[in-house]
Amino acid sequence: MSASDPELKKELDATLATRRELGPEYEDELIDSFLDKVEQRLDGVVDKRVRRQLAEQQMVVARGTARPQQGSHTQSYPDGLGARLGLAVASLVLAIPLSAIAAVNAGLSGLISCWVGIVAVNALQASRSWFPWGRGSERRSSQTSEWE
Repeated sequence: MSASDPELKKELDATLATRRELGPEYEDELIDSFLDKVEQRLDGVVDKRVRRQLAEQQMVVARGTARPQQGSHTQSYPDGLGARLGLAVASLVLAIPLSAIAAVNAGLSGLISCWVGIVAVNALQASRSWFPWGRGSERRSSQTSEWE
């Protein structure tokens, strides 16, 4: 809907002409009627835009070339942070039953060894980019080294 919509201009002219004929006592009803027509036009335009946008999104998904949208809630984590975060959350969730099993079967020493293992796995995952066999090795191998 553009600012110079000829159909709405006709409606406004008709509403103003009717007001002149009927007088100010019907002004509220005439304004409400005109605003209802404007609202219907706006709803039609918004519906059309939403349908078009949904169709475009469905085409993108159907083609398999999904691109992140501005309002998208999906988030990509840099440098494997998502994997590390996932492991940290999973290990905290699994720590409860593992701690219970270790404490019941082996006592305090079992509980301590269980937590040492959980901390070691998370520390190793967090430090993978610092070691040559970790994720950072792919990045370093693509760069020219000082030995070449």
